[in-house]
Amino acid sequence: MQAQDSPDKLAPYYPTPMKVVDKMLELGGLKAGETMFDLGSGDGRIVIRAAEKFKAKSIGVEFDSSLAKQSEERIKSLGLDKLAHIIEGDLLKQNYESADLITVYLLPVGNGLVTPILEKQLKKGARIVAHDFQFTAWKTTRIIDIDDDGEGRSHRLYLYTR
Repeated sequence: MQAQDSPDKLAPYYPTPMKVVDKMLELGGLKAGETMFDLGSGDGRIVIRAAEKFKAKSIGVEFDSSLAKQSEERIKSLGLDKLAHIIEGDLLKQNYESADLITVYLLPVGNGLVTPILEKQLKKGARIVAHDFQFTAWKTTRIIDIDDDGEGRSHRLYLYTR
């Protein structure tokens, strides 16, 4: 099976520690009123944090229907449904033209597959923050290391600007 035929192969579900979530959104320079997308949004924690803390329009794209449903329920229970939303579907088949910020925690194959889509769709000045795995086709704007995520693991974040 080809990777593009199987969105679940682009990244396993692994929740991003909250310390890393905050650093990703800060590194991306997210501001109130901007639109951000989290590709492979899992339990929705980045989407929820972007809406709660940054007052940004936040959209997650999640292939796993149970994770998408769980995220939507949490968004509604927190009263964030005016700002946050989850699209249940293939992240390789979405429109990202409105994005000011994209966050990703995909395997290198996933980053490679999404690269041409983002190159075609993103407006000038849009930012991308990649967690642990870089986009090899692009030059980084900034790299930050997180020595301890609160769970004893280190992480690297890559910022790109279109």
